[in-house]
Amino acid sequence: MRTDIAQSSFFPLGSDELTQQRLFVQTVYAWMTGGLLVTTLAAWATLSIPAIFELSLSLRWVLAIAMIGLVIYLSARIEQMAPSTAKALFLLYSVLTGKTLAVLFYAYTAESLATVFLITCGTFAATALYGYTTKRDLSSVGSFMLMGLIGVILASLVNLFLQSSALTFATSIVAVLVFVGLTAYDMQRIKEMYAIAAQNEARATNYAIIAALALYLDFVNLFLNLLRLLGRRR
Repeated sequence: MRTDIAQSSFFPLGSDELTQQRLFVQTVYAWMTGGLLVTTLAAWATLSIPAIFELSLSLRWVLAIAMIGLVIYLSARIEQMAPSTAKALFLLYSVLTGKTLAVLFYAYTAESLATVFLITCGTFAATALYGYTTKRDLSSVGSFMLMGLIGVILASLVNLFLQSSALTFATSIVAVLVFVGLTAYDMQRIKEMYAIAAQNEARATNYAIIAALALYLDFVNLFLNLLRLLGRRR
């Protein structure tokens, strides 16, 4: 990976701090939205082509492991990689997510998918706005939600063997609360990332990408758990 990234002009010359922060947040949201659009298109393409759907179904565990690996790699190497690499890996992750979710979406009606998506958008927008505007330090909230996330993951792993509908319902409720909290926390952290990006403009795009990935993960996981609670199966 390149480590000698040349200085860039991410922020307009002569712009004030408020303008620069707004530009950074807009870039984060543009990448998050782009990632969700790529995921949607990848899911649609997978569902539309039976051969690709069958392949994605048979390789679902491989895709899941690849996705986890990509998130870990991006998070660990974001400081060193070139912006073009960060962008490519984020888009690759979005494609893999779409192919994986297509298997899940097949089980639900289009109407319920659309309804839950709108509910997710509203919940996410309200929570993100709170996280961005609040003066309260959400660090303790973030730590608590991360512990809750670990609990959800462990409960989900146990439920792979128990196959309990009650446990699935309970973990989905907790997961919704966890990702609502993480959305507010991650949105507040974007301000901290902006401060770092302003000091290291050559990697400002990288920081925007990793921030977009965090919000992307919050949105997707919030959507999935609301879908388990509210979605109507075929």
